[in-house]
Amino acid sequence: MAKAPITYLGGSPWEVTEEGFYPEKARVSESIFSLSNEFMGVRGYFEEGYCGDHLQGSYFGGLYENKDIGHPQVFKGLITRENFIINAVDWLYTRIKIDGEQLDLHTSKHSEFIRTTDLAKGLLIRSFIWETQSGKKVKVTFERFLSMVRNNVGCQRIGFEPLNFSGNIDITSGLNFKSKHEIAAGWDASKITGSAEDEPAARFWQMLNGEKQGDLYAIQARTTTTRFALVSTFRINSDLELDEKLEQTDDYIGCAFTIPVKQGKTAAFEKIAVNFWERPSAMSAKQVWEAGLSLANENGSVTFDSALAEHADYWSHKWRTWDITINGADDLQQGVRFDLFQFHMAYHGGDDRLAIPSKGLTAEVYSGWVFWVVETYCQHVQIFTDPAIARKLLQFRYRGLHGAIERAQQVDCEGARYPFCTIDGPESCATWQHADMEIHVGEGIFLAIWLYVKHTKDYDFLHKEGIEMLLQISRFYASRGEYSPSGDFGFYGVMGPDEYHTLINHNFYTNYMGKRLFEYTAEVAQYMQQHVADKWQAVAQKVQLRDNELEDWKQKAAKMRLLQNPDTGLCEQHDRYFDLPEVDVPNIPLEQIPIYKSWAYERIFRMNMVKQADVVLLPVWFSHEWPYEHKKVNFEYYEPRTIHESSFSPSIHMILAAELGKKEMADDFFRLMARLDLDDYNRNTAQGLHMTPKSGTWMCMVYGYGGMRTDREVVSFRPSIPDAWASYSFTIMLQGSQVKVSISREIATFIIIEGSEVPAEIYGKEYVLTRDGLDVPIEKNGR
Repeated sequence: MAKAPITYLGGSPWEVTEEGFYPEKARVSESIFSLSNEFMGVRGYFEEGYCGDHLQGSYFGGLYENKDIGHPQVFKGLITRENFIINAVDWLYTRIKIDGEQLDLHTSKHSEFIRTTDLAKGLLIRSFIWETQSGKKVKVTFERFLSMVRNNVGCQRIGFEPLNFSGNIDITSGLNFKSKHEIAAGWDASKITGSAEDEPAARFWQMLNGEKQGDLYAIQARTTTTRFALVSTFRINSDLELDEKLEQTDDYIGCAFTIPVKQGKTAAFEKIAVNFWERPSAMSAKQVWEAGLSLANENGSVTFDSALAEHADYWSHKWRTWDITINGADDLQQGVRFDLFQFHMAYHGGDDRLAIPSKGLTAEVYSGWVFWVVETYCQHVQIFTDPAIARKLLQFRYRGLHGAIERAQQVDCEGARYPFCTIDGPESCATWQHADMEIHVGEGIFLAIWLYVKHTKDYDFLHKEGIEMLLQISRFYASRGEYSPSGDFGFYGVMGPDEYHTLINHNFYTNYMGKRLFEYTAEVAQYMQQHVADKWQAVAQKVQLRDNELEDWKQKAAKMRLLQNPDTGLCEQHDRYFDLPEVDVPNIPLEQIPIYKSWAYERIFRMNMVKQADVVLLPVWFSHEWPYEHKKVNFEYYEPRTIHESSFSPSIHMILAAELGKKEMADDFFRLMARLDLDDYNRNTAQGLHMTPKSGTWMCMVYGYGGMRTDREVVSFRPSIPDAWASYSFTIMLQGSQVKVSISREIATFIIIEGSEVPAEIYGKEYVLTRDGLDVPIEKNGR
């Protein structure tokens, strides 16, 4: 892999720290020091204002605008509008002055800068010494967090310690809707619509209300097209008596006050913000205003310390079972905890109308979209850590079923064609080769349903929402595929997970998954007909299942073309893939990475270079169906041809490398995953964190080093340990029981910490896991 780290951060296994401010890395740091709580998120921007290059980002999960894609020519089936999250109210807005001089780290003299995210508590702290032009020095400390208990509440505290003077500090604090929206660094909203450069947010927000009620400041705006109404409020708390003066413009409300300070003593104020929004289908703008004010008053007694106490307690409880420990590699331990921290903040099951955006709520790149990786990667984490969250993610897809049915009709198919990317159901991908040809999304939803039900036994879900989705998804693939002149079935004119080959036929992954989908749907249907006939009749009637459809799907599964050499087990990624020109991927110069920015777009599609895991996904998802030799031959063929341009790819390759005994390669892939954002391996952390790929870090630890495989009802393990580590541990949920797995250099220990006994297979032998614990010697070279 032609990738190298950029290291400038420090800290400890429980902290990520930036010592000294690096202006050239401002956007990278803003991403890394982002905070969210599923409902809302903020980048790690400087709330006091910064005139250097930066992205001041404040976002709300599921709150979006849409726009016309602007195709020069529109053909039937093309998506014509897309949804995207927008930069919203800056509820952290603060301005600080001493003797009329405004604090701005781009121009102000400062020293001893340090910024830290406390991963254990979910708290961001930043401090530095500001020296004014007149020589006054003051230590300024900023603290912030977004409550994981009260999702609408965000808290800010700013403290001042004068080091060589006593006097006054002038503060302005408010709610600002004049936020600049960017799709990527340097690509702002005004360049899309032609709006004035000095008012790039004007097209997104229409101001509705703004007023002060007692000590509460409130403002309301509505998105111009989607008509989502957002209310933002705040109160100022302080031990000092502050004379707050109202300041208000069309898109801003706040207050100005003066803090008297004494040399050597700290004076502080805190701001408790409460935000609320709702869809127009659920509430009118007036109702949103009233509900927002009511929620603000319900939280009227909240202080920074009281909210932090319950917020920190939340994280303490979560880390007891969420944590993964590594003894012997502090930088990797920090990376793992950072990824777990960010992944959980992005989505913890608070709202089944939402899912996990690709970048979380850390930037505007990928527009807050949900991709197919939620089912194929993220669900492997949720099912085995918190099945209730996994169910809500499946409910999210069920909510989108109606839209998927409409989309299938638009592309001349039946059933449900799930979107390549979406926020709340409809397709939002303007790139037609992905939106129209990357049809494997529904197969990923099948995979998630199959895996979830296998390990939770949630038949209530399967026999209602699950089977309805399976039937409609199967119906789509049956209508999308075709028979060849020779009589076999498959999918033509598609793009596989690889994404570097378009309008291809018989992509192995897509055909294989389609076969499994047809077979599983028929299996569930047969069970329901025999055991829950009333439920079967209800769903069959609801989807208007035709008499011959199930048999048709079985026949298509049996006739599915799978391009695999019967002697060697090597799979051809798609028809004629082996005839494509070779690319010497390992020797592509580092300066050409990422390829998308240095190669002509169409050049990428005519080579045999692979962007990300495609064929090799299957030996992980269906491990026991793939002989060791078949895993090996496919890995050794495709990995050298894979450039890993996607942040998901290294995790799958790490898992297989670990299984195949390629320890050095596995360790390299794991380092890339665990430090992907912290060390900016892909040179795009500035554009937001790789949120959904953080599930790959968990998978590397559990499926990779832990050797866990989940394609059978009894979960199996083949633990291994890197040479440099003394031990590691993780906790998983199996059949409703919490299992702690601890691996040392000699012994693997499995113990039930909550729940009843669970069967497991370890190194091919059957065991029963109990509260007494089980010690199994580590097999150094065994398969």
